[in-house]
Amino acid sequence: MKQRSLPTYCILFLITLSLTVSCVNPAIYIKTTTETDTTSSSIAGAVRLGFSAWPGWFPWQVTQEQKIFEANKVAVDLKWFDGYLESISTLTAGQIDANSQTLGDTVNSISGGADKVIVLVNDYSTGNDKIIVREGINSIADLKGKKVAAEEGTVDHFLLLLGLKQAGLSPQDIQFVPLETGKAAAAFVAGKVDATAVFAPFTTQALKLSGSKELFSSRDFPGAISDHLVCTRKFVEQNPDKVQAVVNSWFATLDFMQANQEQAYSIMAQRAGVSVEEYKQYANGTKILTIEENLKAFQPGNNMNSLPFAAQEMSKFLKEVGLTKTKPDISRLFDDRFVKAYAEKAKKS
Repeated sequence: MKQRSLPTYCILFLITLSLTVSCVNPAIYIKTTTETDTTSSSIAGAVRLGFSAWPGWFPWQVTQEQKIFEANKVAVDLKWFDGYLESISTLTAGQIDANSQTLGDTVNSISGGADKVIVLVNDYSTGNDKIIVREGINSIADLKGKKVAAEEGTVDHFLLLLGLKQAGLSPQDIQFVPLETGKAAAAFVAGKVDATAVFAPFTTQALKLSGSKELFSSRDFPGAISDHLVCTRKFVEQNPDKVQAVVNSWFATLDFMQANQEQAYSIMAQRAGVSVEEYKQYANGTKILTIEENLKAFQPGNNMNSLPFAAQEMSKFLKEVGLTKTKPDISRLFDDRFVKAYAEKAKKS
């Protein structure tokens, strides 16, 4: 759900932003035709892994550049997507084997008939998804009757509705303006809407509007927005060893980042198209999960820190907003054997 997309950041939006702001950020970083990634795409049987611009997924760039995939004996064609939505549709079409995407978007695609498996939790959003408002709006109650832009059915839309519900408001109490995330941010900056629900780095852009401020964020709703390594079921069933190697590579990357923080920041900032100092501003808004936290997240529970519980809540949300007529079957969505295997191996080493 999170059209955490930097969803389809189209050229029109980029032009709009260039007229309203002058700073460079991940949202307006577009790879040119002369720019290439160093991938293993020429190697037969390489895992085709997609990722896009979100702080919890930039570590994959570290994995690649530090040859951590190779160290774990797996060939990976790491594919960068300028548009997050494109990465989801590419996975659904089977044109890649795995993708970096949110729990909500994954549940949404399952409701449409896709067969996907979540094998790893990358992160929880802890503030990088925000509801940003114009000057004069000081409480959620002040949103009543106001125009609020967000991408319909996404986790940022979900976050908006959570905030409204907490304040005793219904979706009908606001004038909802459905726009993709990039266009929602641009509409807010242009003064066409009173508030917007967006994620980093579009939060940075929205806050450039004079007098604008954060009303609330994912920090206020722990576990509501989680991000994952998602594979097609066919790939998991046919290539469990490769899936295991990719999961192992992720945790090895986290170890590298902890031991080489500045180097890791440099790599991720370059991928994002911002300075290291700008990139560090996103650090507290995304919580990268440890192996222990991964193991716990896959367990049944009664709050949003439990993936099975959160998936049920997302299913209800999709039905409530009319994006699906029936609740999707999530009974086979989670497969924690790979994080369990890594944990067992780490315990013995």
